[in-house]
Amino acid sequence: MNGIRLIACDLDGTLLDEHRRLPADFTHTLAQLAARGVVFCPASGRQYHSILALFPERTSTMPVIAENGALVMMGERELASSCLAQADVRQLVATWHTLTQQGLEIGAVLCGKRSAYVERSGSSFISEVAKYYPRLEVVDDLAAVADDFLKLAMCVPGSAEREIYPHFAGLGPSLKAVVSGENWVDVMASGVNKGRGLQQLQAALGIERAQTMAFGDFVNDLEMLDAAAHSYAMKNAHPAVVARARFRAPCNTERGVQQVIHSLLAGAATHWQ
Repeated sequence: MNGIRLIACDLDGTLLDEHRRLPADFTHTLAQLAARGVVFCPASGRQYHSILALFPERTSTMPVIAENGALVMMGERELASSCLAQADVRQLVATWHTLTQQGLEIGAVLCGKRSAYVERSGSSFISEVAKYYPRLEVVDDLAAVADDFLKLAMCVPGSAEREIYPHFAGLGPSLKAVVSGENWVDVMASGVNKGRGLQQLQAALGIERAQTMAFGDFVNDLEMLDAAAHSYAMKNAHPAVVARARFRAPCNTERGVQQVIHSLLAGAATHWQ
């Protein structure tokens, strides 16, 4: 196994196919990894409960890095979390309200530990949000909700990098915005990212960077790739991810993650160009 003890893996655009499904036989792959003593950890911008739904047979034991690193779980036990300050939540919601009043078509999801929250109930918006946030409540005012909040996620029909990110990139030292997908931007507490979540998990498990493999496709995966000595960019990855990762993996639509893992299990070369 080349000394690998931990595999951290993004989901959308990385492990999941174009229909957001796991490879058909991935349960068997997980069993093979477990038999070799290798820990597999999904790491996603998704809600914790959304990630668990993909791995229902492993909910009590699998480590999970959720909400782009704001929540790290070991089975059903919280290892670490990084919540937004209430003042920052109010600022973020007010900024979003101002943008929507100016006519910008930006949907927002306020992500708490208990649930995720939205203000509008349009069927197309709810359908898109529910793909990533199965625990979801529609409320009158996001600023009036009581919960421990992990991030504000926003989406647009077009490019989030162009249409959302510039409005939230400079809100102050306590906040950080990251483009988490073609249509999504997440704003979290400063210093929160998947890489920090992976480091927190490594510390809890006593696993070193040299023993860690990671896969990603988008810019919210960059710090996670840095935290793993064996870092892979998917063939379909954002150029910044390709530039940052040490190695390449085939496309998510070609089961690229599984190809690399199977080569690892077989003791063969795991590097693609």
